[in-house]
Amino acid sequence: MLPENWIVLFVLGLVVLLALWSMGIYNRLVRSSVQTKEAWSGIRVQLRRRASLIPNLVEVVKGYASHEKGVFEEVTRARSALQNASGPAESTSANQTLTAALGRLFAVVENYPELKAAGNFQELQDELSDVEVKIAYARQFFNRNVAQFNIRIRSIPDILIASMLGLERFEFFEEGQDADEELRVSFTSSGGE
Repeated sequence: MLPENWIVLFVLGLVVLLALWSMGIYNRLVRSSVQTKEAWSGIRVQLRRRASLIPNLVEVVKGYASHEKGVFEEVTRARSALQNASGPAESTSANQTLTAALGRLFAVVENYPELKAAGNFQELQDELSDVEVKIAYARQFFNRNVAQFNIRIRSIPDILIASMLGLERFEFFEEGQDADEELRVSFTSSGGE
């Protein structure tokens, strides 16, 4: 009967359990972080797709309303700002600016019934509407992952490992109320809502 050996084995067992427990928390945090970053890349893909449609849309509208130079320049600046945005906060702001500029572009389109009826314009508008829906879904997916990660790194016991690793909260990708209203107005058909 060697009580010292039992104590050593007991302590060693506790150390092993603590190490396994810490590794489990670490792995959950890493998985959650990677999932959140992957969800962000989904938003970036849709924002790039949206930005790539805009020059074609502007060119089609220019063919009918070339005197609306200020609106075209505003859309181009807003598109460029979105493409150069880094991170959710900057992308949110740039996306809201672009949505507002597109709202003004579509307001110009309302004055040109022949443009609204043009096949290539309709096609671009449909593609843009499709991208807007995909951005909304990607935003929901990203924000859900952000919420889960942020809760995890602020909850006990995960906060202990997260603080040791220096993990910080992710920012949400927000869509402002004004942008949602602009979007609804922008994509109505001539029959109205």
